[in-house]
Amino acid sequence: MPAAHEEAGSDEGRHTAGSPGTGPDGADHRGLRRRLREPSAGLQRARRNRAVAGWLAMGLVVAATLLPTHFVVESAGPALNTIGSVEGTPMVSISGKKTYPTAGELDMTTVYVQGGGEKRLPFFNVLWGWADPKQDVVPEEMVLPRGTTSSEQGEQNTVMMDDSQQLSTAAALTELGIEFSSHLSVVGFATQQNAETLKNGDRLEAINGKKIGDLDMLKSQLDAADQAPSKLGIIRDKKEETVTVTTTPGESGQRQMGILLSGSFDFPLSVTFGVENIGGPSAGMMFSLAIIDQLTEGEMTGGKHFAGTGAITVDGKVEPIGGIAQKLVGANAQGAQYFLAPADNCPDVRGRIPSGLDVIKVATLGEARAAVEGIGAGKDPASFPGCG
Repeated sequence: MPAAHEEAGSDEGRHTAGSPGTGPDGADHRGLRRRLREPSAGLQRARRNRAVAGWLAMGLVVAATLLPTHFVVESAGPALNTIGSVEGTPMVSISGKKTYPTAGELDMTTVYVQGGGEKRLPFFNVLWGWADPKQDVVPEEMVLPRGTTSSEQGEQNTVMMDDSQQLSTAAALTELGIEFSSHLSVVGFATQQNAETLKNGDRLEAINGKKIGDLDMLKSQLDAADQAPSKLGIIRDKKEETVTVTTTPGESGQRQMGILLSGSFDFPLSVTFGVENIGGPSAGMMFSLAIIDQLTEGEMTGGKHFAGTGAITVDGKVEPIGGIAQKLVGANAQGAQYFLAPADNCPDVRGRIPSGLDVIKVATLGEARAAVEGIGAGKDPASFPGCG
């Protein structure tokens, strides 16, 4: 066949005799040329099939990038100075007790969360999140419990922020030795075990003749009673009552009443928070520091720029949170020099600390306060434990 192709090519360029389309020997080579120029039907089908397969593959790739996923992408959000203002509104304002001027910055940090619930991300966005070292891709269930809608999660985050603000005030006053009272109130029922005995809004005052100081005390008294019923002193509709409750063993062995409780406090001062459209408990420690700074003489930060994160308990324990790597990025972008990180979050930040940012490890509010005051007074940041 190659020889025929060369000959046919020569004939086209050298017709000197015979009729058009014939060679010098008079033979008709037109059919041969058509066969050489036009692919066979089988070859045409093969090419067509390859083209269709290519388009199908491309369509599948495009469809895959647009399909919704069960992942969310976390990225750095804004950092807000808790001893400053946002659009003229103080982030933390205190009345009912003398306050003092502050300086520098004590930034709370935030995280943007894309996706989850009914707002699932297409695979392309997830792929982009994986490729960006400043973002994290995590399973949806880690930030949004299965079956929870985005709006429901938003409401829960708002409640957690409100609780965090109350806890941050309690923790700050505990750190400063300022007395206040606390109460536990019924806000719901996990089971129907005591649903006919207690009501939403009941405030628990005593158990078996002993005043309830906090949740741990209540739990210890229930455990001590073992299987026996307990007498609860409550306040209902501003009247004192005594009711009898029963318990069942939980998974960890502790006795449970099957009720949901919320802590409330009576403070000797009023603290107002100017935070909007931000949810969750992770600003607790930074709010506590802002309250302490305002209630104590001198400038805690020494004019330096601190940022941080961490949930807080009444007794000042700093608890870990999610998205800390993105919060480091956000703090660094806002110019923070030092970052206060929950001790239990340190494994999450190793290898991801932005250049120029010192990360200080803290397990309690007291440690966080000591670090800010020490560095603010000129101490070497390296003298405090770090996460690096």
